[in-house]
Amino acid sequence: MSPSPVELRLRKPVERAIAGGHPWIYRDALLPFEAPAGSIATVRDGAGRFVARGLVDGDAIGVRVFTTRDEALSKELIALRFSRAIELRRLVVPADTDAWRLLHGEGDRLPGFTCDRYGDAAVLGLDGPGAEAQWPLVREGMREGLGALGIRTLLLRRRGPDGARVEVLEGDLGEAVRNVRERGMVLRGDLLHGQKTGLFLDQRESRYRVRSIASGLRVLNLYSYTGGFSVAAGLGGAKSVTSVDIAPGAIALANETWAANGLSASAHETVVADVPAWIQQATKERRRFDLVIADPPSFAPSDAALPAALKSYRALHAACLGLVASGGWYLAGSCSSHVTRELFLDTLDESASRASKVLQVIDAWGAPGDHPRLLAFPEGDYLKNVLMRVTD
Repeated sequence: MSPSPVELRLRKPVERAIAGGHPWIYRDALLPFEAPAGSIATVRDGAGRFVARGLVDGDAIGVRVFTTRDEALSKELIALRFSRAIELRRLVVPADTDAWRLLHGEGDRLPGFTCDRYGDAAVLGLDGPGAEAQWPLVREGMREGLGALGIRTLLLRRRGPDGARVEVLEGDLGEAVRNVRERGMVLRGDLLHGQKTGLFLDQRESRYRVRSIASGLRVLNLYSYTGGFSVAAGLGGAKSVTSVDIAPGAIALANETWAANGLSASAHETVVADVPAWIQQATKERRRFDLVIADPPSFAPSDAALPAALKSYRALHAACLGLVASGGWYLAGSCSSHVTRELFLDTLDESASRASKVLQVIDAWGAPGDHPRLLAFPEGDYLKNVLMRVTD
């Protein structure tokens, strides 16, 4: 049973930001209230004028905004937003690709909800207690659109005290690990036990960039997970590829993915190891690579963790740069929204100085078009990638 609707009042003048598209109303911008997470909230200004309608969320985020029109937060509204999200993907997803983000929460104006497609399966993800309470309504709103796409199996991924839990809502999953295509490249993802929803779909453009420059190079892929970057390098004609990850299951999938693409096993070295420890040993052995890729997990899950995270990033990137041959490439990624683009570049600059390297920035990019971000929502700008070259 859904919680009863509530009416809330602003105590801070944030109407313009909300009207401009910011999807969060922080709790401290509202008069004190008590309401269960998932309550449909009508937000009014101090004079009682309608401002927005959305879902009550957690401690810091008071309300996630679904509409700034005085309309019902209904299955019909969700279906409309989802149909628009699907239309966008028809424009931005590349050919010969059957795995992508169908719905990107705040970016598609259904805040708190994501949905990733893997062939004929989809994984609905929940972010925040409001989404946890109202996911059945969103599933109903998405039902027609998912059917039109040929989605036969729907999974639900929700956060728990011991990590993510995934359950099958509809259909028969069959094998949890499945092959999908990305610009013709085969990727293998575990939809039940993998990180995110199985694959890092937001790094599709990065894999494409790696493939385009890898010919003849010695490539090192750190925090390799299931080897997406590694396979992209192999298909791009890399001379050799080394994949390093601490998780044995991820390395096993990396080997399977490599084989599924018809690549020679002799060109792929896989290592189960703690990445910083492995870098230290490789440095002692004076190993060098023509392309080093470092896309670590987020070191900064909160603002409070930022100082320690930046220290770790500086140490990591300086150590990685020590493994790059003269004239070689370095691709650095950060998936933390708490690390701004400017801060990320500053960190890389400090790391280069520490490693006594001079770097050319060749390109920088974020998530692809199936992960849209509202211009008024800088908090949604989470993914940063910088491709650099070491100069003499």
